[in-house]
Amino acid sequence: MGSALETGTPSFVDRFPQEASVVKAALTSSFIALFLGAVFGIIQGLHRTDVFRFLDSQYYYTVLTAHGVLMVVSFTIFFLVGIFTWAVVRSLDRPVEDIRYTWAWYGLMVVGTLMAVVAILGGFVPSTELSADVLYTFYAPLQAHPLFYGGLAIFIIGTWLAGADWFRSWYAWKQEHPDERIPLQTFMVLTTMLMWYIATIGIAIAVVGFLLPWSLGLIESVNPLLTRTLFWFWGHPVVYFWLMPAYLLWYTVLPSISGGRLFSDPLARVVFVLFLLLSTPVGIHHQYVDPGIAEGFKLIAMTNTMFLLLPSLLTAFTVVASMEHGARQRGGSGLFGWLRALPWRNPAFTGMALAGLMFAAGGFSGMINAGMNINYLVHNTLWVPGHFHLTVGTAVALTFMAATYWLWPQLTNKPLFSRPIALTQTVVWFVGMALMSNAMHVMGLFGVPRRTAEPQYEGFEFVASFGSITELRMQLALGATLLFISTVLFVSNIALSTGSPTRTGLGQPLPEPLSPAADSPEVLDNLKLWFGIAMVLVVLAYMLPLASIVGDSGIIDRGVSAAPMMIESASGLNPVTAVTEAVSRLSVAIVGVVP
Repeated sequence: MGSALETGTPSFVDRFPQEASVVKAALTSSFIALFLGAVFGIIQGLHRTDVFRFLDSQYYYTVLTAHGVLMVVSFTIFFLVGIFTWAVVRSLDRPVEDIRYTWAWYGLMVVGTLMAVVAILGGFVPSTELSADVLYTFYAPLQAHPLFYGGLAIFIIGTWLAGADWFRSWYAWKQEHPDERIPLQTFMVLTTMLMWYIATIGIAIAVVGFLLPWSLGLIESVNPLLTRTLFWFWGHPVVYFWLMPAYLLWYTVLPSISGGRLFSDPLARVVFVLFLLLSTPVGIHHQYVDPGIAEGFKLIAMTNTMFLLLPSLLTAFTVVASMEHGARQRGGSGLFGWLRALPWRNPAFTGMALAGLMFAAGGFSGMINAGMNINYLVHNTLWVPGHFHLTVGTAVALTFMAATYWLWPQLTNKPLFSRPIALTQTVVWFVGMALMSNAMHVMGLFGVPRRTAEPQYEGFEFVASFGSITELRMQLALGATLLFISTVLFVSNIALSTGSPTRTGLGQPLPEPLSPAADSPEVLDNLKLWFGIAMVLVVLAYMLPLASIVGDSGIIDRGVSAAPMMIESASGLNPVTAVTEAVSRLSVAIVGVVP
């Protein structure tokens, strides 16, 4: 990190050693989850494409659940609490109020994760009662072991306490600086956590109020539609909970790496306020095919979803403008010539830039998902994970990895082991995801199902320009393999960096924006106002749909019991028969109709 060594700026660990330890612990937990999730991901990708198999298909859903939970819950949120702790401490320029409290919520998150993972991995051992083959969505009537639900509950409580920790720091800072605007990074953290507190109301009710008691045998059944709706009350805003750390890095770190400054602090604040207001009242757009929700409610959710384009478009403008400013400060000129002046040999910059490019592509596929009529075509096909891997799997994951290359030396006083390996890793991830997501999108358009160990392709006629199903399966498998290789390169580079010689002066200060906070109205910092409006919007969006669901079938549907999902070994059962039987059982359990 030549430029860092030349500045001689004190690093984060020099100024806040105790907080740096917490951040390192959280990031390390995140990277462990990333590696394990990647292992299960490559197993899954090679299995469903029939490239390489060493497990019976009956274990496919254990693998899929482990991959989902480790990646979209553990990896993302552990990184979030680490980067948010760094951002609050750095921007407020003060330590946390009580480091013991900080370690306590981190410990709760670790305990919760271990409980859930043990329950999931227990599915590989038929002799145990442990099982959680319910995917990360854990829809009833599929039922997991109580350890799984208990672990999720403890993990969520840990995140609540983490948010309280950051609010405590801000409140203490505010007493010392009553007339100052909230620092931008802290503002981003606080608005994100307000959104999180609202969103987790749904998952808390679903898990603690219904699913956990159900798995313990305290209640005989649950209402699948009610618990699914409560899940998506949380399930869509959690996507933005993962995304907001990436936005924080794009707005505050990426312009500095580009050689310039953030274009507009006020626009960044507006974006985070919009996400606070608009992220939660949209979850029903995941339930377009659910027959128990009126079409009018789905139309409202679709309309609300379209408004979420605004903060993303504002982000694209602001971040690109900031990058252009940096490039021109570096000597770039011309209408597009400034692009060549950007620091493409810096893995932190390249990774974030490629992540942003993928996010744009993911936004286009997300518009398809959001439209009711078109959604009917792609719902529950490979199109959905194709979109998901562009957004969370690249916009979020690749940004996190790239930012680590910039931040890790400041947490450890140890330079990165290898910048060339880091640069290669970011490019390999980009290429791998381009291949895999493209294959998923194309296969989804032709109806190839998601979440299926034994997909059937008879009857599909593919347009020649898109390639045959065999070619698409190979493309998917190749993409998954490259992603796994990229993960290994990333984890190895960070691990080997611990052996680098200790250096001082690795800090990299962040410059002030071109348009500072003073250029925006102070009402933007009125968190109570925005939180109140967000709560009103949530009530308006969900009051009637939830009342309708409860009115139709009650809080507890006594006609539904646990329905474990099992597919026998591929060698012992025709996969078509297995899938047909599974669909039949689910149909009976959910709507009481035999297909």
